[in-house]
Amino acid sequence: MMISAATTTEGGASLPLVGEIDARHGPILYMEDVSVSFDGFRALNHLSLYIDDGELRCLIGPNGAGKTTLMDVITGKTKPDSGSVFFGQTIDLLELDEPAIAQAGICRKFQKPSVFDALTVFENLELALRTDKRTWSTLFHKLNSEQRDRIHDVLQTIALPAQQLQLAGALSHGQKQWLEIGMLLMQDPKVMLVDEPIAGMTHQEVERTAELLLSLQGKHSIVVVEHDMEFVRSIARKVTVLHEGSVLTEGTMDEVQNDPRVIQVYLGG
Repeated sequence: MMISAATTTEGGASLPLVGEIDARHGPILYMEDVSVSFDGFRALNHLSLYIDDGELRCLIGPNGAGKTTLMDVITGKTKPDSGSVFFGQTIDLLELDEPAIAQAGICRKFQKPSVFDALTVFENLELALRTDKRTWSTLFHKLNSEQRDRIHDVLQTIALPAQQLQLAGALSHGQKQWLEIGMLLMQDPKVMLVDEPIAGMTHQEVERTAELLLSLQGKHSIVVVEHDMEFVRSIARKVTVLHEGSVLTEGTMDEVQNDPRVIQVYLGG
Protein backbone atom coordinates (compact mmCIF):
# COMPACT_ATOMS: atom_id res chain seq x y z
CA MET A 1 0.00 0.00 0.00
CA MET A 2 1.52 3.32 -1.07
CA ILE A 3 1.76 5.70 1.85
CA SER A 4 0.48 9.21 1.43
CA ALA A 5 1.73 12.22 3.31
CA ALA A 6 -1.34 11.97 5.52
CA THR A 7 -0.86 8.33 6.48
CA THR A 8 -0.59 7.76 10.21
CA THR A 9 0.26 4.83 12.42
CA GLU A 10 -1.92 3.64 15.28
CA GLY A 11 0.07 5.86 17.59
CA GLY A 12 -0.65 8.88 15.43
CA ALA A 13 2.85 9.30 13.96
CA SER A 14 2.73 10.66 10.41
CA LEU A 15 4.68 8.88 7.70
CA PRO A 16 5.75 10.60 4.46
CA LEU A 17 5.79 9.03 1.04
CA VAL A 18 8.64 6.54 0.67
CA GLY A 19 10.19 8.67 -2.05
CA GLU A 20 10.11 11.72 0.22
CA ILE A 21 12.39 10.36 2.95
CA ASP A 22 14.86 13.16 3.61
CA ALA A 23 18.45 11.94 3.35
CA ARG A 24 19.86 15.13 1.85
CA HIS A 25 21.51 16.31 5.04
CA GLY A 26 22.67 13.06 6.57
CA PRO A 27 22.37 9.26 6.48
CA ILE A 28 19.14 7.61 5.40
CA LEU A 29 19.43 5.26 8.37
CA TYR A 30 21.28 5.80 11.59
CA MET A 31 21.61 4.17 14.96
CA GLU A 32 23.30 6.05 17.76
CA ASP A 33 24.47 4.63 21.09
CA VAL A 34 22.04 1.69 20.89
CA SER A 35 22.11 -0.94 23.61
CA VAL A 36 20.01 -4.11 23.94
CA SER A 37 20.17 -6.64 26.77
CA PHE A 38 18.59 -10.08 27.08
CA ASP A 39 18.62 -11.59 30.58
CA GLY A 40 21.82 -9.76 31.43
CA PHE A 41 23.54 -10.47 28.09
CA ARG A 42 24.43 -7.28 26.20
CA ALA A 43 23.52 -8.10 22.57
CA LEU A 44 24.19 -4.53 21.43
CA ASN A 45 26.58 -2.37 23.39
CA HIS A 46 26.42 1.38 22.66
CA LEU A 47 26.40 0.61 18.94
CA SER A 48 26.38 3.42 16.37
CA LEU A 49 25.88 2.79 12.64
CA TYR A 50 25.24 5.16 9.72
CA ILE A 51 24.01 4.08 6.27
CA ASP A 52 23.96 6.55 3.37
CA ASP A 53 21.24 6.82 0.75
CA GLY A 54 21.91 4.32 -2.06
CA GLU A 55 24.80 2.65 -0.23
CA LEU A 56 25.51 -1.08 -0.28
CA ARG A 57 27.03 -1.96 3.11
CA CYS A 58 28.19 -5.37 4.31
CA LEU A 59 28.09 -6.39 7.97
CA ILE A 60 30.39 -9.15 9.15
CA GLY A 61 31.40 -10.53 12.50
CA PRO A 62 31.51 -13.71 14.57
CA ASN A 63 28.39 -15.44 15.83
CA GLY A 64 26.92 -13.46 18.70
CA ALA A 65 28.39 -10.18 17.45
CA GLY A 66 24.96 -8.54 17.29
CA LYS A 67 24.15 -8.66 13.57
CA THR A 68 20.68 -10.19 13.93
CA THR A 69 19.78 -8.00 16.89
CA LEU A 70 20.82 -4.93 14.92
CA MET A 71 18.38 -5.88 12.14
CA ASP A 72 15.70 -6.68 14.72
CA VAL A 73 16.01 -3.18 16.15
CA ILE A 74 15.85 -1.47 12.75
CA THR A 75 12.70 -3.39 11.77
CA GLY A 76 10.96 -2.92 15.11
CA LYS A 77 11.07 -6.54 16.25
CA THR A 78 13.21 -5.57 19.23
CA LYS A 79 13.06 -2.33 21.19
CA PRO A 80 16.44 -1.21 22.55
CA ASP A 81 17.12 -0.33 26.17
CA SER A 82 18.66 2.96 25.08
CA GLY A 83 19.80 4.87 22.01
CA SER A 84 18.27 6.44 18.90
CA VAL A 85 17.26 4.90 15.55
CA PHE A 86 16.14 7.22 12.75
CA PHE A 87 15.04 6.73 9.14
CA GLY A 88 15.98 9.88 7.28
CA GLN A 89 15.92 13.04 9.33
CA THR A 90 12.43 12.87 10.78
CA ILE A 91 11.16 9.31 11.28
CA ASP A 92 11.94 7.92 14.72
CA LEU A 93 11.80 4.15 14.18
CA LEU A 94 11.51 3.52 17.92
CA GLU A 95 8.05 5.08 17.84
CA LEU A 96 6.80 2.69 15.13
CA ASP A 97 5.77 -0.96 15.11
CA GLU A 98 6.94 -3.55 12.56
CA PRO A 99 4.15 -3.02 9.98
CA ALA A 100 4.56 0.76 10.09
CA ILE A 101 8.33 0.47 9.58
CA ALA A 102 7.76 -1.81 6.57
CA GLN A 103 5.23 0.65 5.14
CA ALA A 104 7.67 3.50 5.67
CA GLY A 105 10.13 1.82 3.28
CA ILE A 106 12.37 -0.57 5.22
CA CYS A 107 12.17 -4.25 4.28
CA ARG A 108 14.00 -7.35 5.40
CA LYS A 109 14.94 -10.61 3.73
CA PHE A 110 15.76 -13.53 6.00
CA GLN A 111 18.26 -16.26 5.14
CA LYS A 112 15.61 -18.87 4.26
CA PRO A 113 13.55 -17.79 1.24
CA SER A 114 9.87 -17.26 1.98
CA VAL A 115 7.81 -17.49 -1.21
CA PHE A 116 4.42 -19.00 -2.05
CA ASP A 117 5.38 -22.34 -3.59
CA ALA A 118 1.90 -23.09 -4.96
CA LEU A 119 1.72 -19.78 -6.88
CA THR A 120 3.57 -18.80 -10.04
CA VAL A 121 6.52 -16.44 -10.02
CA PHE A 122 4.29 -13.75 -11.55
CA GLU A 123 1.60 -14.29 -8.90
CA ASN A 124 4.16 -14.03 -6.09
CA LEU A 125 5.23 -10.62 -7.40
CA GLU A 126 1.62 -9.58 -7.90
CA LEU A 127 0.84 -10.37 -4.26
CA ALA A 128 3.76 -8.20 -3.18
CA LEU A 129 2.40 -5.10 -4.94
CA ARG A 130 1.62 -2.06 -2.81
CA THR A 131 -2.16 -2.37 -2.98
CA ASP A 132 -5.12 -2.51 -0.64
CA LYS A 133 -4.72 -5.93 1.04
CA ARG A 134 -8.20 -6.13 2.57
CA THR A 135 -10.04 -9.31 1.59
CA TRP A 136 -12.67 -7.76 -0.71
CA SER A 137 -10.15 -5.60 -2.54
CA THR A 138 -7.72 -8.49 -2.96
CA LEU A 139 -10.37 -10.87 -4.35
CA PHE A 140 -11.53 -8.45 -7.03
CA HIS A 141 -8.29 -6.61 -7.77
CA LYS A 142 -7.24 -6.43 -11.41
CA LEU A 143 -3.83 -5.34 -12.54
CA ASN A 144 -3.57 -2.11 -14.47
CA SER A 145 -0.96 -1.53 -17.18
CA GLU A 146 1.39 0.32 -14.83
CA GLN A 147 1.34 -2.55 -12.34
CA ARG A 148 1.95 -5.12 -15.08
CA ASP A 149 4.87 -3.08 -16.34
CA ARG A 150 6.26 -2.92 -12.81
CA ILE A 151 6.08 -6.70 -12.43
CA HIS A 152 7.79 -7.24 -15.78
CA ASP A 153 10.52 -4.76 -14.85
CA VAL A 154 11.20 -6.67 -11.63
CA LEU A 155 11.16 -9.99 -13.49
CA GLN A 156 13.94 -8.62 -15.72
CA THR A 157 15.88 -7.33 -12.71
CA ILE A 158 15.83 -10.70 -10.94
CA ALA A 159 16.50 -12.60 -14.20
CA LEU A 160 13.31 -14.68 -14.05
CA PRO A 161 11.19 -13.52 -17.02
CA ALA A 162 11.30 -17.00 -18.57
CA GLN A 163 10.03 -18.52 -15.29
CA GLN A 164 7.15 -16.10 -14.69
CA LEU A 165 4.45 -18.75 -15.26
CA GLN A 166 6.36 -21.46 -13.40
CA LEU A 167 5.32 -22.45 -9.87
CA ALA A 168 7.67 -20.93 -7.32
CA GLY A 169 8.03 -24.32 -5.64
CA ALA A 170 9.75 -25.66 -8.75
CA LEU A 171 12.48 -23.00 -8.72
CA SER A 172 16.03 -23.70 -7.66
CA HIS A 173 17.17 -22.44 -4.26
CA GLY A 174 18.96 -19.49 -5.82
CA GLN A 175 15.97 -18.58 -7.97
CA LYS A 176 13.74 -18.59 -4.88
CA GLN A 177 16.15 -16.17 -3.23
CA TRP A 178 15.97 -13.86 -6.25
CA LEU A 179 12.18 -14.11 -6.31
CA GLU A 180 11.99 -13.04 -2.68
CA ILE A 181 14.28 -10.10 -3.42
CA GLY A 182 11.91 -9.31 -6.28
CA MET A 183 8.97 -9.39 -3.89
CA LEU A 184 10.77 -6.85 -1.73
CA LEU A 185 11.44 -4.69 -4.78
CA MET A 186 7.71 -4.65 -5.54
CA GLN A 187 7.36 -2.64 -2.33
CA ASP A 188 9.80 -0.05 -3.70
CA PRO A 189 11.76 0.09 -0.44
CA LYS A 190 14.31 2.74 0.41
CA VAL A 191 16.28 0.36 2.67
CA MET A 192 16.73 -3.40 2.21
CA LEU A 193 18.17 -5.61 4.95
CA VAL A 194 19.44 -8.88 3.45
CA ASP A 195 20.54 -11.76 5.69
CA GLU A 196 23.05 -14.29 4.29
CA PRO A 197 21.68 -14.24 0.73
CA ILE A 198 24.03 -16.86 -0.77
CA ALA A 199 23.72 -19.69 1.77
CA GLY A 200 23.20 -22.96 -0.11
CA MET A 201 23.75 -21.47 -3.58
CA THR A 202 25.80 -22.85 -6.45
CA HIS A 203 28.82 -20.89 -7.64
CA GLN A 204 26.88 -19.60 -10.64
CA GLU A 205 23.99 -18.51 -8.42
CA VAL A 206 26.41 -16.71 -6.10
CA GLU A 207 27.81 -14.75 -9.04
CA ARG A 208 24.32 -13.83 -10.22
CA THR A 209 23.32 -12.73 -6.70
CA ALA A 210 26.35 -10.44 -6.55
CA GLU A 211 25.36 -8.91 -9.90
CA LEU A 212 21.78 -8.44 -8.67
CA LEU A 213 22.74 -6.67 -5.46
CA LEU A 214 25.25 -4.46 -7.24
CA SER A 215 22.59 -3.48 -9.77
CA LEU A 216 20.32 -2.29 -6.93
CA GLN A 217 22.78 -0.01 -5.16
CA GLY A 218 22.11 3.64 -5.80
CA LYS A 219 18.41 2.93 -6.19
CA HIS A 220 18.11 1.42 -2.70
CA SER A 221 20.23 1.40 0.43
CA ILE A 222 21.20 -2.23 1.04
CA VAL A 223 22.64 -3.76 4.20
CA VAL A 224 23.95 -7.31 3.67
CA VAL A 225 24.91 -9.68 6.48
CA GLU A 226 27.18 -12.40 5.13
CA HIS A 227 29.94 -14.78 6.29
CA ASP A 228 31.42 -15.61 2.89
CA MET A 229 34.37 -13.25 2.61
CA GLU A 230 34.88 -13.84 -1.11
CA PHE A 231 31.29 -12.80 -1.75
CA VAL A 232 31.63 -9.76 0.53
CA ARG A 233 34.73 -8.69 -1.37
CA SER A 234 32.85 -8.96 -4.67
CA ILE A 235 30.11 -6.51 -3.64
CA ALA A 236 31.30 -4.29 -0.81
CA ARG A 237 32.86 -0.87 -0.98
CA LYS A 238 32.52 -0.48 2.77
CA VAL A 239 32.44 -3.21 5.41
CA THR A 240 31.38 -2.88 9.04
CA VAL A 241 32.74 -5.42 11.51
CA LEU A 242 30.71 -6.10 14.65
CA HIS A 243 32.11 -7.67 17.80
CA GLU A 244 30.41 -8.12 21.17
CA GLY A 245 27.56 -5.83 20.19
CA SER A 246 29.66 -2.90 19.02
CA VAL A 247 31.30 -1.69 15.82
CA LEU A 248 34.88 -2.93 15.92
CA THR A 249 35.97 -1.19 12.73
CA GLU A 250 34.79 -0.03 9.31
CA GLY A 251 36.54 0.35 5.98
CA THR A 252 37.24 -1.28 2.65
CA MET A 253 37.58 -5.05 2.50
CA ASP A 254 41.36 -4.77 2.30
CA GLU A 255 41.47 -2.48 5.33
CA VAL A 256 39.22 -4.77 7.33
CA GLN A 257 41.04 -7.99 6.41
CA ASN A 258 44.38 -6.47 7.39
CA ASP A 259 43.18 -5.05 10.71
CA PRO A 260 44.87 -7.04 13.52
CA ARG A 261 41.74 -6.78 15.70
CA VAL A 262 39.55 -8.31 12.99
CA ILE A 263 42.07 -11.07 12.37
CA GLN A 264 42.11 -11.89 16.08
CA VAL A 265 38.37 -11.94 16.77
CA TYR A 266 36.95 -13.11 13.45
CA LEU A 267 39.19 -14.05 10.54
CA GLY A 268 41.74 -16.03 12.52
CA GLY A 269 45.42 -16.21 11.89
